[in-house]
Amino acid sequence: MRKNGVLLHISSLPSNYGIGTLGQTAKDFVDQLERNGQTLWQILPVCPTSFGDSPYASYSTFAGNPYFIDLDMLASEGYLYPDEFQYEKWYEEPGRVDYGIMYNTRYPILKKAVARFLANPPKDYEKFLKDNKDWLEDYSLFMAFKDANEGKPWQQWDEEYRVYDPKKIDKWKEEFKESIDFNNVLQYLFFEQWNALRKYANDHGVEIIGDLPIYVAMDSVDAWSHPELFMMDADSKPQMIAAVPPDGFSADGQLWGNPVYNWPYHKKTGYDWWIRRIEQMTKLYNIVRIDHFRGFDSFYAVKADAKDAKKGIWMKGPGAELFDVMRKKIGEQKIIAEDLGYLTKSVRKMLSDTGYPGMKVMEFGFDSKADSGKEYLPYNYPQNCVAYAGTHDNDTIYGWFESLSEGDKEYVREYLDTWDPEWYNWRMFSQLLGSPADTTIVMAQDLLRLGSDTRMNQPGSVGTNWQWRLKPGELDEDTMSHLKYLTRVYGRLPEQNLEKEEEEEDIKVYDPTEIAIEAIIDPPADPTSVTNPAEVKG
Repeated sequence: MRKNGVLLHISSLPSNYGIGTLGQTAKDFVDQLERNGQTLWQILPVCPTSFGDSPYASYSTFAGNPYFIDLDMLASEGYLYPDEFQYEKWYEEPGRVDYGIMYNTRYPILKKAVARFLANPPKDYEKFLKDNKDWLEDYSLFMAFKDANEGKPWQQWDEEYRVYDPKKIDKWKEEFKESIDFNNVLQYLFFEQWNALRKYANDHGVEIIGDLPIYVAMDSVDAWSHPELFMMDADSKPQMIAAVPPDGFSADGQLWGNPVYNWPYHKKTGYDWWIRRIEQMTKLYNIVRIDHFRGFDSFYAVKADAKDAKKGIWMKGPGAELFDVMRKKIGEQKIIAEDLGYLTKSVRKMLSDTGYPGMKVMEFGFDSKADSGKEYLPYNYPQNCVAYAGTHDNDTIYGWFESLSEGDKEYVREYLDTWDPEWYNWRMFSQLLGSPADTTIVMAQDLLRLGSDTRMNQPGSVGTNWQWRLKPGELDEDTMSHLKYLTRVYGRLPEQNLEKEEEEEDIKVYDPTEIAIEAIIDPPADPTSVTNPAEVKG
């Protein structure tokens, strides 16, 4: 089934309170998607962000981001009074998230809401704690310790708390009860609002595509409480860390710094942690995009004290075996494999063996320096893929175009058959949506013809990433209606796909071994649909 959707992270939704949330503006965006024939909404990870504000570097792979809890919804439930948050200064610039303001302003307000919540908790709160105990207990304890240690990474905590000890859990829970309760309630509030938003989206014909980062952050509850999952020594110090070798994004490579997995240990456990993790993501999202999918075949790692990613080694991952085991335990899931970057034969085979759709990024197709560029041009896309003009890791269409050489710019103009910059984005969308790819996604910034200053992320850099957000009314109906027009022209509207399915169901086809020609009383309208035309005479 052909579909199209829009990539816009929760944080980038318009809001009066400094960052996008799970409240009314999210539902308004779902309504806008539905009105304009868009059946997919792609977002980035919704877990709590750590240093650098990246959703790909979280304190927990299972928890939700408290910043996304909608304050107006809390007020409607009686947990806040409007004057407790409506007059705060939430941002310096209306189109950017200020994470410093978020940290210093939002948590004191949330503490007021939590206090009122705990005074009379809803009936299902205890059930929530019980159902999520396997990750929530350690997460809330971790966040309590982090708060007690002035936000420092766990490697710098007091010795009493630095090493996770299951025997001390009960003692720690008593000692840090207030902080643990606070974090427990934040997770309850997040998932209550999230589940309501997902149901709203699904009820309106919109599926949510969400990200599962392959790695966890070093400063995370996952690394602190389960060092056995990673290549760490007896003192929980990493031996190797994740990286990306030098490539088109960076001449020094990308030093990610995440702990790399101890895959032999995971195999011994039947990949239990990974399967629980994927299962949790399938409860969050309708479709899970696994980031850096090629890392399951082999992954690049450098020594833990490396200053850059120039010198490292490729190490073997679990391959398709992990996903075979997952299918047996939790069934088939809707998964997209982010297979961008350097792909070996074994990576391509792993992707083929899983059957998951890979990704195509149109911007990559116009780089004259890249040997594989042509496979990213729309006329070469297979059906089983998800295609983009660019993703959150790429520059916007207009920023990208300005960065090209003059020769590559000329090729783009020729390919798009336009020399008018006003139409570059729409011509790219026409090529994209007209491709054979079953699924296509466009970025909100590209719909609005925005430049590099609205880029969501520049890999290998810190300081200005993850900040862009829409201003109220910026993504208007004129823009979205033009997207709907292209979606209709290229057969991606939901009603077009429904009509096609109904037509196919109306045609009944018989097996030649199960029916005799003499049994046909009324000839079919279409002679070619007769079971065995060669036997029909006259």
